[in-house]
Amino acid sequence: MNSVINLGLLSEVFVTLFVIMDPPGTVPVFISLTAGQPRAVRKKAAWQAVLVAFGVIVVFAAFGQQILHNLGITLPALQCAGGLLLLLIALQLLTDTAEDPVQTKNVNIAFVPLGTPLLAGPGAIVATMVFVQQADGAVPDVVAIAVGIIAIHLVLWLTLRFSGVIMRILGENGVLLVTRIAGLLLSAIAVQLVADAVTDFIKAG
Repeated sequence: MNSVINLGLLSEVFVTLFVIMDPPGTVPVFISLTAGQPRAVRKKAAWQAVLVAFGVIVVFAAFGQQILHNLGITLPALQCAGGLLLLLIALQLLTDTAEDPVQTKNVNIAFVPLGTPLLAGPGAIVATMVFVQQADGAVPDVVAIAVGIIAIHLVLWLTLRFSGVIMRILGENGVLLVTRIAGLLLSAIAVQLVADAVTDFIKAG
């Protein structure tokens, strides 16, 4: 199976993007931004937001390496920067200091702020680019990254689609608990990224 898809990388991609994009944490934001809207409008906003996020992630996954090459940025530098960025996001999740996105006048909320930056934010973009850089074109790794990205966006769509049900089941305290756990996991991932980057810098001399 590993000759077709790297299952270890698949789980790493999925878990990393899950804790960054935080599907349960998007539920109260989505509900607040779509409050008073008909059910059909909420359903449309759910799939549009996920489609926008998917498009943004795919673009950076496909062309991120070329952008880095043109800018002369190395993988260890990207890993270190990404680790620091993810650590900042993790601290916001742990301390509840992140600002809730607000609806911009005359802008479809499925695009801004739901699709980006709520779902496809800097953390998710950087993490995806790091995974693609590490894969270096290996087919099982590329397949794992693609499946992981598709899977997390499917989870996001299901979460937004049934946000009302999830909110009733988890409650505000349940959502808060999941957010805190996601912040803890994300902080560990961020520290590991920085540690790997420092190791690579030392090996490079």
